Amino acid sequence: MKPVIAITAGDISGIGPEVIVKSLDLNPGLFKKADFLLIGSKSVVLANFKKYTQIKPNEINIINNISRLTRGINILDCPEFEVSSANINSKSGILSYKFVETAVELALAKKVSAVVTAPINKSSWQRAGIKFPGHTEALARLSHSANYAMAFYSKKLKIILETIHCPLSEVAKKISIDSIYNKIMLADGFLKQLGTKFPRIAVAGLNPHAGESGILGREEIEIIQPAVIQAKKKGIQVEGPYPADTIFYKAVVEKQFDMVVAMYHDQGLAPLKMMAFHDAVNITLGLPFIRTSPDHGTAPDIAGKGIANPSSMTEAIKLGIRLVVRDKC
Repeated sequence: MKPVIAITAGDISGIGPEVIVKSLDLNPGLFKKADFLLIGSKSVVLANFKKYTQIKPNEINIINNISRLTRGINILDCPEFEVSSANINSKSGILSYKFVETAVELALAKKVSAVVTAPINKSSWQRAGIKFPGHTEALARLSHSANYAMAFYSKKLKIILETIHCPLSEVAKKISIDSIYNKIMLADGFLKQLGTKFPRIAVAGLNPHAGESGILGREEIEIIQPAVIQAKKKGIQVEGPYPADTIFYKAVVEKQFDMVVAMYHDQGLAPLKMMAFHDAVNITLGLPFIRTSPDHGTAPDIAGKGIANPSSMTEAIKLGIRLVVRDKC
């Protein structure tokens, strides 16, 4: 029996529905590995299928109960989801959050094997009174997960973040030995899921030149290095802290490492997006289910124009399936 992959439509005022339907249309081989449950506004999703794909209406199954799921493409028909369009406002924020809630409920109930989330608009969530700064924090709270992390996958570079959505001025206060140790362990587990037998992990420093032996900061000595030592004692192949201006070269060009632990958002995301802007995948590690997402936003400025690039969504779906079936997709 093939696994079922749930795909949330994200903010329907953005490009989420477009990149979802394009991915399914352009990659028929995906259906050999999995069936799909699309969670979103039925009218919007169907309109995108009609506008951007060659998939016929009779190839799409509209269901109102997960027990009626059939092969191929299924759309969950839920009255509270139904809206034909929405600008970036509280309504689109509420809807996109409901899509996520529903996907988590199905995943926790083992009704779906993995969740792929199209982008949400953080401004819409805030206007709707949804206080989570992003998908990662919402998914963790909804699934009661305490030890989780935001990570990113691409063929050339894989990273995991120690801190996520916080001002740069607060990063030094938020890093800790236990938290960095947990990120190292999550990175090791993820790489083994991908089939890496002996994962090699590097940890970036926080300060320029990794603190220059304490001259430019002591976080490397007092926080980061103890976490690395603790992980080494558990048999993890991890090194660091390394200066952030050289570690990505060592990982990508010299291929010394399989994954890098970055201390803050832009430290890791800047090199990742430079090399894999269109096909990087966001993963939430530490959840009780597999979750992937394209590494881009809602792009409302190009929504409805038919020019959105589905590559990152396609890679997110492929990675979700790969992590479920433990096979290259």
